[in-house]
Amino acid sequence: MQSFPSAAIVMFSDRGSSYNPLVYQAVRLLGPPARFEASKLKVEFKGEEKNHYTRIVPRTYTLSHCDFTANLTLTISRLIHLDQLKGWYNKDDVVAQWIEVNGDVCLDVHCYVSGPNPILDLAAELRYHIFSKELPLVLKAVLHGDSAFFSEHQELMNASVRVYFHSSSKKYNRVENWGQLKDAAQDRQQGNQNQSLLATEEVPHYDKNCRSPKSLFQALIAFLL
Repeated sequence: MQSFPSAAIVMFSDRGSSYNPLVYQAVRLLGPPARFEASKLKVEFKGEEKNHYTRIVPRTYTLSHCDFTANLTLTISRLIHLDQLKGWYNKDDVVAQWIEVNGDVCLDVHCYVSGPNPILDLAAELRYHIFSKELPLVLKAVLHGDSAFFSEHQELMNASVRVYFHSSSKKYNRVENWGQLKDAAQDRQQGNQNQSLLATEEVPHYDKNCRSPKSLFQALIAFLL
């Protein structure tokens, strides 16, 4: 079983002040957030989770997608296994897990933004914005794919969602509080894009902006990817 590192809390006040507007506009040109289609979701249960809804923790989700067909695969299990994390590192899989913190249950979501590869690091801001844009679809897939579980535990719709963005870049190695699950599953692209975070934390590594040449190069990569 693979576990994710804990975070040291660092507060930020304004989400929009530290991001490159060129990259943000590039992400907007990629189109609106994808619309969740239940017919494109395949659900797989590992172990005995399919018929066990009494226990909340541990319960994990791994969501992967096919770029060519837009099909989604949601794997539900008790623990996160190393074979599941291969797609998390190499593709755009998202991993989520229910955890208990000080007596409260919350959903932790993990997105791999960039690692030691310098090319991926240059695209970190692009990937951060894409994950942020598509995260409501991820949560909708979890709610639909594990609907029997949520019917048994309707109180979880009020549980907090914490999104961990893992990156070798300190700027994007962070944790964001997305509020309650029932709200986080809605499209955050509506309304003010530069809304303040409820809370932001810095995530430990695994092992204000100006329009600089590097920023322009990042934007170029955003258009080419």
